[in-house]
Amino acid sequence: MSEKRTDARNVRTGSHTVRVSRPEKELFPDDGITKWDLVAYYRSVSRRIIPQLRGRPLMMERHPDGIGGRPLMQKNAPDYFPDWVRRAVLPKEGGEVTHVVCDDTATLLYLADQACVTPHRWLSRADRPDHPDRLVFDLDPPSSESEESGFEEVRWTARRCCGLLGELGLPGLLMTTGSRGLHVIVPLDRRADFDTVRAFARDAADLLAARHPDRLTTEPRKAKRGGRLYLDTQRNAYAQTAVSPYGVRARPGAPVATPIDARELDDPELRADRWTLRTVGERIADDPWARTDTRGRSLRGPRERLKRLAAGDG
Repeated sequence: MSEKRTDARNVRTGSHTVRVSRPEKELFPDDGITKWDLVAYYRSVSRRIIPQLRGRPLMMERHPDGIGGRPLMQKNAPDYFPDWVRRAVLPKEGGEVTHVVCDDTATLLYLADQACVTPHRWLSRADRPDHPDRLVFDLDPPSSESEESGFEEVRWTARRCCGLLGELGLPGLLMTTGSRGLHVIVPLDRRADFDTVRAFARDAADLLAARHPDRLTTEPRKAKRGGRLYLDTQRNAYAQTAVSPYGVRARPGAPVATPIDARELDDPELRADRWTLRTVGERIADDPWARTDTRGRSLRGPRERLKRLAAGDG
């Protein structure tokens, strides 16, 4: 169990002081993980997670009653948030939303004090919200498989996905989601809009499914997947979000979404929830993405290569 704290505790970071109320509040009761533990964790990983969040609208997954209570999936920044927390007012159908943008450690810690366990980030930045700089393939185990065999299917698919991206001249950044599967992420140069990016992602997924029709599918209806792994590209759309690297998940043990190297796909101990709030520290000093060229790529050439590959495979 964590050490009990007083009714409030102040944390100084940069030019701001964040007041952590009820630091002893257990957000993960079965694991004894408190709000103070969450704040301390996000402070420890701030140099890794802030670059992944900076400039992006967020959806806050808040658990004020702990992970066993009803979550608040909150897009709009409350009026009581401090003035120094950056906002971005962005259009939605029939109106607009004032999103939080997490540009600094103080904001990240303030969100943790608000019991925001998981920051879910947009795939675009607030200054050009219609032009993503991330493309995501979301790979979860087939629902018909056991946990172990299902994740093996995820590994297998991630290898094929990265292989296809290599054929197209694109990098594939890998990340455990801290939940059930993996994300394969492509950094983009923000020239293409969401419609173009989503169409490219779907065409790439269609080609993978055509190459491996017995194991992969792009069929959105579960009843028609036949036990195959679904290549999910639906996050690639305006206002859709994905868990941030190093984001804590509201699941037993407080697993963390963690960047990995492609070679780790062969590690028999790899799981979607392998690293947790208490164990991910070993990864902070040696983030595999820090050793990777993550500059944004154009889709212009890859789109043409993808057309030729699809025509040749067909």
